[in-house]
Amino acid sequence: MGPANLIVFRFCNAQMQRYMASTPAAPIGDLQELTDYFVAGDKPVARHRIGLEHEKIAVMPDGAAPGHAVIARIIGAFVADGWSPIEEAGALIGAVKKGLGTFTLEPGGQLEHSGEPHSTVQAAVADNDKHLDQLVEVAARHDVTLLGTGFRPFFGLDRIPWMPKGRYVVMRDYLPRYGARAHDMMKRTATVQANVDYLDEADAMAKLRIGQGISPLVTSLFAASPLADGRDTGEQTFRASAWLSMDPARCGLLSFLFEPGCGFHSYVEWALDVPMFFVYRDGKYRSLAGEGFSFRRFIAEGRFGERATIDDWELHLSTLFPEVRLKRYIEVRQADASTRAMVNALPALWRGVYATKDTQDAAWALVDGLSFAERVQLQHDVPRLALKTPLLGEQLQVRAKALVAIAQRGLRSVEPGAIPLLEPLVEIASTGRTIADRILADLARTGGDIPQLVAALALR
Repeated sequence: MGPANLIVFRFCNAQMQRYMASTPAAPIGDLQELTDYFVAGDKPVARHRIGLEHEKIAVMPDGAAPGHAVIARIIGAFVADGWSPIEEAGALIGAVKKGLGTFTLEPGGQLEHSGEPHSTVQAAVADNDKHLDQLVEVAARHDVTLLGTGFRPFFGLDRIPWMPKGRYVVMRDYLPRYGARAHDMMKRTATVQANVDYLDEADAMAKLRIGQGISPLVTSLFAASPLADGRDTGEQTFRASAWLSMDPARCGLLSFLFEPGCGFHSYVEWALDVPMFFVYRDGKYRSLAGEGFSFRRFIAEGRFGERATIDDWELHLSTLFPEVRLKRYIEVRQADASTRAMVNALPALWRGVYATKDTQDAAWALVDGLSFAERVQLQHDVPRLALKTPLLGEQLQVRAKALVAIAQRGLRSVEPGAIPLLEPLVEIASTGRTIADRILADLARTGGDIPQLVAALALR
């Protein structure tokens, strides 16, 4: 994904309403409150849920990005169907409906559905499929096609209008100071992510560590963005490549997750010192861009006459973009948006990997023993080479195939009905042929003709 939305936290409409009403909580009195925030996410296994978030790139018939007026009409069709509108400064920027999740726009007009959490992968997938069916039909009525790819394949940044959200005004000024491809990330990328619960602190840390460790394998399996500006970029996932040129203070791999004794306090200490984007009060974003003003300072000194609250902490956490992110649940965020079958495979993969201690240990064993420098190098090699990336004398495909087998074994013990959802990954891991390879074949077949490529990449 790209950046999380201010008003779209995990399936939490009450919180969204609190932000929109601008009624902040009491000031933070002790740093322990920040750790306690994560402790409050602890859940017994019987209550564990999984959620799916899916971004889609929208194009007009000529491959151009639609403006906000077109996107607003699409969202408006959902409002007319009973969804509640989400507006900012009079502009329609999303919609929400109990039981169906949240539907919002990203900086370059990407459309994201954040489904509600479900006890099974199959239910989460069915929820997203239902939304996608409706969205494809509504979009077509406005001459818009949704693409199954992780990077906008046609035209450059200057042809992609910014969406009218105050948050993005601050971010588009701030992020390029620390990352050369920040606007690419914001306006041209699309991802699919899964959200999973944790039992307690130890379980959360294990899932964060494993998620970051196997991140290159997941990115490789889901590589589906080889095109930009209508041409082959030479990368299997140009989306992942863009993220390598992002603000290192808030993105990438977190070294402390691989160290003994890591806990909630470790994530808190890291997040406290990441510079803030803004303070949000009374429906307005007050920019801190370029100030290097940390949340630690916000707690100690205040800013704009305001004191830091837990709501501010939650908002700050949503502006941190590591490969795996901690909130009161865990977001695994490394996969290109792709075909419907691949989107559905992602939560099944993570459900299987995290199913039992045995599957977690087996997944970790695939990447155990690497130094942090080796992990970073692997992350930098994967966007170009994907499953052909070398690691310890073999291609990453070997370990990716083992990872899919581990996920199958895990699903067999907790949700066997979801095993067929992994079939696209079984094929990719066995053949070594990614969705990116298929897209490049479409490019060659069509000679780069945009209408034909739009048809080939269209979500169905």
